[in-house]
Amino acid sequence: MKRTHYATQIGIAQIGLEVVLNGWVNTRRDHGGLIFIDLRDRSGIIQAVCNPELDQAAFAVAEQVRGEHVIAVRGTVQRRPADTENPNLKTGMVEISVAQLQVFNKAKTPPFYIENNIEVDENLRLKYRYLDLRRPEMMDNLMLRHRIVKSIRDFLDDRDFVEVETPVLTSSTPEGARDYLVPSRVHPGRFYGLPQSPQIFKQMLMVAGLDKYFQIARCFRDEDLRADRQPEFTQLDMEMSFIDEEDVFSLVEELMTVLFKQIDRPIKTPFPRIRYDEAMARYGSDAPDLRFGLEIVDLTEILKDAQFKVFSQAVQNGGVVRAINARGCASWTRREIDEMGKMAVDNGAKGMAWIACTENELKSPITKFLNQAEIDGIMSALDAKAGDLLLFGADSVAVVNRVMGFLRLELARRLKLAEPQELNFTWVYDFPLVEYDDEEERYVAVHHMFTSPRPEDIELLETEPLKVKARAYDLVLNGTEIGGGSIRIHRRDWQEMMFARVGMSMEEAGEKFGYMLEAFEYGTPPHGGIAFGIDRLLMIMAGRQSIRDVIAFPKTQSAACPLTGAPSRVSSRQLRELALKVKEK
Repeated sequence: MKRTHYATQIGIAQIGLEVVLNGWVNTRRDHGGLIFIDLRDRSGIIQAVCNPELDQAAFAVAEQVRGEHVIAVRGTVQRRPADTENPNLKTGMVEISVAQLQVFNKAKTPPFYIENNIEVDENLRLKYRYLDLRRPEMMDNLMLRHRIVKSIRDFLDDRDFVEVETPVLTSSTPEGARDYLVPSRVHPGRFYGLPQSPQIFKQMLMVAGLDKYFQIARCFRDEDLRADRQPEFTQLDMEMSFIDEEDVFSLVEELMTVLFKQIDRPIKTPFPRIRYDEAMARYGSDAPDLRFGLEIVDLTEILKDAQFKVFSQAVQNGGVVRAINARGCASWTRREIDEMGKMAVDNGAKGMAWIACTENELKSPITKFLNQAEIDGIMSALDAKAGDLLLFGADSVAVVNRVMGFLRLELARRLKLAEPQELNFTWVYDFPLVEYDDEEERYVAVHHMFTSPRPEDIELLETEPLKVKARAYDLVLNGTEIGGGSIRIHRRDWQEMMFARVGMSMEEAGEKFGYMLEAFEYGTPPHGGIAFGIDRLLMIMAGRQSIRDVIAFPKTQSAACPLTGAPSRVSSRQLRELALKVKEK
C-alpha cells in the first residue's frame, strides 16, 4: 500500500490505471449503496468510491473511517459519471474505484475544520499548527515558499554567486533592535548575540575575495511585533564586490521578474525610483504605496502668516503645513471627520483642521481665520473642487509626515483606492546617513553604521551630518519595504569617522569592531549589497495579511509559541551551569 501517485497527479490520462494513494480523510459521505471518501494529501483532494459489490472488505472499512483518519486506498482510476463531475477540483473529472482500503491511524475530532477560510482564533490555530497546516491554503503557502527559495538559489547560482553560511552565535551589536542573547557556559558572564543580519560576516567575505555571496539566512530581533514582523525571520542576503547602485538595481529587478513568474504575475521593469525626501514630502512615508494618488501637498508658504495660529505658529517654530485632498468626501458626516481627527491625534498630532468643499460654500471651523488669498492658494494647490474634503496637518516635519502618511493610507483603505492585484515596485534612495535621537542625545545611523555616505558628502559628516546622504536604497512593494541595502564603507578612516559621529569612542569601536577595522587595512574592495525579507515578500505573493501565514511555526505578537509553550522556564540546575540567577519581578 505504498503511494504510487499524489492526488493531483491523477487525471484523464490515468484512466484505467491501478494506483495507490496515501492521505487523510477530508470528508466521508454514505449514500447507502456507496461510500464516497475525499482523500486529501499535500497536493490536493481526489474522490474515492467504495462499492460493496466490488470489494466487501474495503466497504466495511469505509463504514468505520471518519474525518482526518490516515488511510491508504488501492484502486482503479475511472471517469466520473457526467452529472457528478466537480469543476472546483483539479481532479474533478476522475475518481478512484476502491479495491482495498487500509486505516493507518485514527484521529480525534479536530478543534476546527480542516478547510480554507475558517474563522478561528489565531492562537488556537497556532496551538494546533500541525492541523492548521493541513488546510489547503496553508499547505499551498509552504509549497510556494519552497518554490520561491529554490528559484532564488537557482537564479543566483546561474550568476556565479556562492552560498555561504555565517555564524548564528556571534558577538552582540550595539545598534539597531535589541539582540537575543545566549549565555555561555564555558565563559561564565559572557554572552553570544543572535544575528540581526549577517552584515559583518558578508563584508568579511568581500574582504576575503569571494566577490559574490548570498545566503538564505535566519535572523533574530528582540523587538515589538506586528503583522509583518517576527522575532526570528528569514532573509535573502546578497553582497557583491566592485559594483555600484545600478548593478544592484538591475540584478534585483531581474530576480523579481523571475520570482513573480512563479505565480503568473508579470511585472514591468525598470522599477520607478524616488528620492527619500520626495517620498516623505509627497507620501509621508519612506515606503510609499503608489497604487493610488492622494499626494500630500505643502502649503507652508501659503499659510505661514495665517491668522489661524495653529498654522502660523507651526511655521514659526520651524515646522510645516501640509494637506491631502480626499476627493468626493465632502459628504462625510461630522462623526466620520472626527474619527479621522482622532486617528491624527493618536499618531502625534495636536488636532486636525479640515475644509469640506460643497457646491455653494466651504464648510469648516477654520475658514473664518483665513483671508481670500490664502483660501484661493489652498484651493489651487490642492486642485480642490466641489465635493472634496481637505485635511490639514501643521507641526514639525516629522510629526506632519507621520500623521499625513497615516491619514493617506486610511483614506485609501476607506475609499478602496488600492487595487489588490496591482504590483507597484518602487526604489527609494538618497536616504539620510544619520538622524538625531532626542532620547539618546546623539546621532544614530538611519540604516546601519556600515553604510557609505556619498563621496561628495563625506566632508559634511563632521560639520553638518544631517545633510549627508547615504548610498542606501530600499525596494518597496505596495507600501511594504521588502528589501534594503547599501554600498558599504570599505575604508578604515571613513568607518572610524562614522563610529565617531554616532557617539562611539575609539576604544569602544576597537572592542566591538576592531577585527573589522583591521580587515579594512588588508585590501578591502569596494562592495555593497541588499537583503530581502523572504517572509514579507511571500506574504504579498500569497495575498496574505500576516507573515505568520507563510511561516511554518511562527510566534504570536507577544513572541510566544502556543504549540511548544516557548519561551519556557528552565531548571535551577541549568541556570547554575550558566552562572545565572533569575530575579523575579
